[in-house]
Amino acid sequence: MADRIVAETRFLRMVERAGWFFVERPNSKGVVTIIPRGAERRLIFVEQFRPPLDRNVIEFPAGLMGDEAGHENEDPVTAARRELIEETGYQANDLELVASTATSPGMANELVHFVLAWNLVRVGAGGGVESENIVVHEVPMADARAWLREQERKGLVIAAKVFAGLYFAGERWD
Repeated sequence: MADRIVAETRFLRMVERAGWFFVERPNSKGVVTIIPRGAERRLIFVEQFRPPLDRNVIEFPAGLMGDEAGHENEDPVTAARRELIEETGYQANDLELVASTATSPGMANELVHFVLAWNLVRVGAGGGVESENIVVHEVPMADARAWLREQERKGLVIAAKVFAGLYFAGERWD
């Protein structure tokens, strides 16, 4: 039985496959999430408003792969390099793909690629593209869990990918 497109927009498509409904991004080859490890064992998080939750969310820098002209065939490390500069203003001299996994396999066919980034150099202001208003937070690794709990108390949402990123950061720093 062939896939049936139930609904489609420029950015999302709902598909039925053998009685199962899921979403996909027609303009992307996946998502890259960057775990930036700065000087003095500091992690770099980003905060931005996310309309589906109607609140600000704490995340690691991230972005779509292959969603822009000229970037159609980029790999996770190349996308990570680009997105890190765009969102945080930091360039990483070293990057490593550490995992590729499903974001929500019962709802979407999207894969997220986790990339560690270290030996960072400030090359710009960050903040994202024109439609974004990203705030950059630098937090000591030892204080990250307490800092995240404090952000939750303030009403922010912590993206699930943050906890996976903490695992990967700790695995390489310890």
